[in-house]
Amino acid sequence: MGLKIGGRIEKVNGRELNYSEFAEKYMSQNQPVLLTGLMDDWRACKDWVSPNGKLNLHFFSTHFGKSKVQVADCGTREFTDQKRIEMTVSEFVDHWLRDCGAGGRSLLYLKDWHFVKEYPEYIAYRTPMDFSDDWLNFYLDKFRMHNDPDTYSERNEISCSDYRFVYMGSKGTWTPLHADVFRSYSWSANVCGKKQWYFLPPSQHHLVFDRNMKSSVYDIFADVSQSKFPGFEKAIWWECTQEENEVIFVPSGWYHQVHNLEDTISINHNWFNGYNLSWVWDLLLKDYNEASEYIEDLKGCDDFEELCQRNLAANTGMNFYDFFIFIVRFAFANVVLLHTFSQVKNETSRKPSKALQHICFNLESIRSSAVKMKPINTGDRQGVLLDLRKILEDHSFRELCVAVGKTYELIHDQDEMTTTLLQCTDLMCTSFVRSQVQSSEDLVAFIDDALTKLGGAFSR
Repeated sequence: MGLKIGGRIEKVNGRELNYSEFAEKYMSQNQPVLLTGLMDDWRACKDWVSPNGKLNLHFFSTHFGKSKVQVADCGTREFTDQKRIEMTVSEFVDHWLRDCGAGGRSLLYLKDWHFVKEYPEYIAYRTPMDFSDDWLNFYLDKFRMHNDPDTYSERNEISCSDYRFVYMGSKGTWTPLHADVFRSYSWSANVCGKKQWYFLPPSQHHLVFDRNMKSSVYDIFADVSQSKFPGFEKAIWWECTQEENEVIFVPSGWYHQVHNLEDTISINHNWFNGYNLSWVWDLLLKDYNEASEYIEDLKGCDDFEELCQRNLAANTGMNFYDFFIFIVRFAFANVVLLHTFSQVKNETSRKPSKALQHICFNLESIRSSAVKMKPINTGDRQGVLLDLRKILEDHSFRELCVAVGKTYELIHDQDEMTTTLLQCTDLMCTSFVRSQVQSSEDLVAFIDDALTKLGGAFSR
């Protein structure tokens, strides 16, 4: 019995869509969309594609051949994913050419190559404006998500240095059914080739799990066991064919399976921001409950909670402590920006700018997640104490503020003012009743103070 296809992804000219429209229609509504017209000036579209329209494998072997990459063997399953092999880009290209030259096809698929981190001087592309409010990669450019030496590894794909990837595979390579890391958004741009996508909305994700909601379907085109996955045949799928020079937006929590219909290379980012931050916390809480249930027989041990958090970081990519530090730093950054942008508003107009509204929205989103965390007292249990005065002295933090601020200036067509933040190390420290945050309750109170004193009536 074939898949039931009940929806198709809308295709929109991305050049005719401004950021506010994209945010309202797709991020806020958590709906997928296929965008055109966003890749016209990309260097990758010139360097990585031969004059005949085929993937320029020789260019990769010549310019980036020594890079070590993770390659998936699409013909071999290993646990819930495909078997991974490490090799150089040159070795991968040699495999590809040899397999295809023998009249066969290569089932090796280069995945999760941290190209931007490895080649920062080679500007292959510019992140489209619609996807530029990227808290995850802003943060990882300045800080590690998790610092425990026992669970952190530079080459660990979960605790990785960023979530900007290049994927490259021949016709017939594919990615099994999954939902994205952290339940983040993702975007995928086809530089060369064609992909077929199959999506399942979050409201139906239970249909691809077993009765205990522990394991999910690996391949939707395999002989799926009806006894193990009794709901699978009821699933209503959305499908989409992504052509060359098209970019697809994948919302949070949408399970998807992807097949390369031609030799293909794509650029992919995972990211989250104020619109889907709640998805990240919900996943962490679910995975934490599973982690604690798995070692329930150790519940009487003094270090039981520590063990749960270590397992959570190893399996999910962050734990409660990491998430708390993350949202506190972003709350501080948005308050610094709120102070800066509100000063300009006061000098020029009583009407709040879109950038100012965006920052207040971010703080409300962080506040909502902090409220959800209150019953767990995450920061307090971890002994976390974050002081805004000290954080403002951290050059990396000020660079984070500048990166976020410049992005908001760009997407909201705001006059430049963020560069002044580099000289401001004591911004509004005297303006708040509290500048120290140790628990989710402290964070809620800090945000309330900021929105009351700086945000004004329009913040709520």
